[in-house]
Amino acid sequence: MVDEVLVSSLSRYTGLILLSCSLWAWSPLHSQEELRVLFIGNSLTYTNNLPHLVEALAAASNRRLIHQSLTLPNYSLEDHWVDGNALKLIRQERWDIVVLQQGPSGLEESRELLIKYSRLFDREIHKVGARTALYMVWPSVSRFQDFDRVTESYTLAADDIQGILLPAGTAWLEAWKLDAKAPLYSEDGFHPSAIGSYLVAFVFYERLFGGSFPKLSDIRRNTSLFELTPEQYELLRRSASETNRAYFKEKAGHEN
Repeated sequence: MVDEVLVSSLSRYTGLILLSCSLWAWSPLHSQEELRVLFIGNSLTYTNNLPHLVEALAAASNRRLIHQSLTLPNYSLEDHWVDGNALKLIRQERWDIVVLQQGPSGLEESRELLIKYSRLFDREIHKVGARTALYMVWPSVSRFQDFDRVTESYTLAADDIQGILLPAGTAWLEAWKLDAKAPLYSEDGFHPSAIGSYLVAFVFYERLFGGSFPKLSDIRRNTSLFELTPEQYELLRRSASETNRAYFKEKAGHEN
């Protein structure tokens, strides 16, 4: 839960975030009923089994997500690049999308590494005919003041490779605008709660597949992680949709 001091900063950070997000490419894959996605990251991806949640949303809409993950504790993209296993997976299978994720990357050195290794991975991803997506995360509660820096880092990395930006962190801010007490963090103040992971999955689903969100009843039939209430479903749906729509409008405005 975000305390009152943090909530008072949300409007300012949201304005900065939307101002900085004008250059990345938004391309939901509306025409595809099946996607093959590789997730490369760390505990912010494997907590609550995010890939499974995206798969469940797809299944609830009669679509199919075929996925594999390489996610290790505290791993950065540099770590994944150096150990070589991620490159092997990229080259061994056929992927439509490869999702890259590291920590918040709000510090300058971390930002530079995010951009550098996103670029290196993107070259290899393009060689196999896939597209690169950046999973924008969030800072810990103790570093909440870094939210705009985290968002800028992932936006810059996505822009640098003309990749797909998955603005999960911004969706968290949008959710707190609608419900300041939304429990998106887990008890450790960094990893996502079940609701927090669901919101990330909603963002991913709409960005990658496009179209309307599945009905709550269909979602309940396809995952047992956490049973969303109608109020929670509406919060997640609105937060993800309004975040994606805001990014799309910002991009479109700069193209006109």
